[in-house]
Amino acid sequence: MAKLYFYYSSMNAGKSTTLLQSAHNYRERGLTPLLFTPQLDTRAGAGRIASRIGLDAEARAFTPADDLHQITTTGGALDCVLIDEAQFLTRAQVYQLGEVADHLDIPVLAYGLRTDFQGNLFEGSQHLLAWADKLIEIKTICHCGRKATMVLRTDEAGNVLREGEQVEIGGNDRYTSVCRKHFKEGMANPQPGDLPL
Repeated sequence: MAKLYFYYSSMNAGKSTTLLQSAHNYRERGLTPLLFTPQLDTRAGAGRIASRIGLDAEARAFTPADDLHQITTTGGALDCVLIDEAQFLTRAQVYQLGEVADHLDIPVLAYGLRTDFQGNLFEGSQHLLAWADKLIEIKTICHCGRKATMVLRTDEAGNVLREGEQVEIGGNDRYTSVCRKHFKEGMANPQPGDLPL
């Protein structure tokens, strides 16, 4: 029976590299993967997944309105579905991916962030954490050597930002992966109501 997997981490842990390696492994064995990437992330170009170490591949760009189950059923014979930046999935799309695994018997491997720069779950991550058959943490480290589990957003001058839209596409120029301790220190002096008690 196929499963829905959620590979999660903070930024710069190698999620896209791992996804692209999985796609390569399927193709090398004569199998067909279907790769998805959110349309809003055009850092590597529209409909492309790229890793920081230079690997890249074409992918099907999706929007929040797309039915991923329907797209999968019209994609010909498939052996695996791989989703990059899975935090941008909607609740309905996570459900659809569960249907792909449960009724089409195609394994689904979703790769994404767990939390945003304020420590809140993304919609896609929340439902993947709740509904995935298997949760796999991909680890990276904070500048102090501890495991990085959080992300700080910074402005052009390197100042930590505590407010703003949840989704702002960026890389190392805007985000830093840190441990919980340094996340809290970076978020020092929160205003009343900024963080839950």
